[in-house]
Amino acid sequence: MIIKQAMVLAAGLGTRMRPITETMPKPLVRIGGKPMIDYVLDALIAAGVRTIVVNVHHHADQMETHLAKEKRVEIRISDERDRLMDSGGGLAKGLKLLDQDQPALVMNADLFWVGEPDGEPDNLSRLAKQFDASRMDMSMLCVEQDQTTGHNGKNDFSMAQDGRLTRHVPGAANPVVYAGALVLMPHMLDDAPKGPFNLNIYFDRAIAAGRLYGSGLKGQWLTVGTPDAIAPAEAVVARYVRSA
Repeated sequence: MIIKQAMVLAAGLGTRMRPITETMPKPLVRIGGKPMIDYVLDALIAAGVRTIVVNVHHHADQMETHLAKEKRVEIRISDERDRLMDSGGGLAKGLKLLDQDQPALVMNADLFWVGEPDGEPDNLSRLAKQFDASRMDMSMLCVEQDQTTGHNGKNDFSMAQDGRLTRHVPGAANPVVYAGALVLMPHMLDDAPKGPFNLNIYFDRAIAAGRLYGSGLKGQWLTVGTPDAIAPAEAVVARYVRSA
């Protein structure tokens, strides 16, 4: 299955990235000479996406100016200038701009990966292929600790052999980190609260129903949460670019 629509969550304040984010939005911070959101857009486009919703709030004008340069896909803006909606509220609002009856990929604008193996399906294509709406509320891309750069060391889930996810508890087998990409049916959030809320409530609901699944990431995953994390991330990017 090729998923042709997506949403990128890009409206956060980036408070931990200050002072850089006092004058620019975090998704436009450059790693290896490239804004973080461009790594995300490139991955979505490579997987076959043709319509992308991006929510904006912090330095929204800069975000819109940058996104207007993207001509490979249709970009639709979900405007949160008046009220920041948090991860869940922002997703629920933005998904209304997409086809409710077709699956959608969702990515965070500041989480990305490099070094996918040549000659194999990319991470998002494999995630799309795994998704089965009859059995799953969501399927999310997950990564093991030794494939992360800049992460705080916390594991989010445990992944069973069939891909089913549960919340990780100390000592549990097959711990993984949520890599900031998932697939769902947009209408799944039809009953969402009207205001801001955290998407974790839908993760927990899916776990309780046995309908949260994961797919393992191939490559090296990067999270850049503070200015000090930029240099290590750039070193990883440079290493993979040189070896490509």
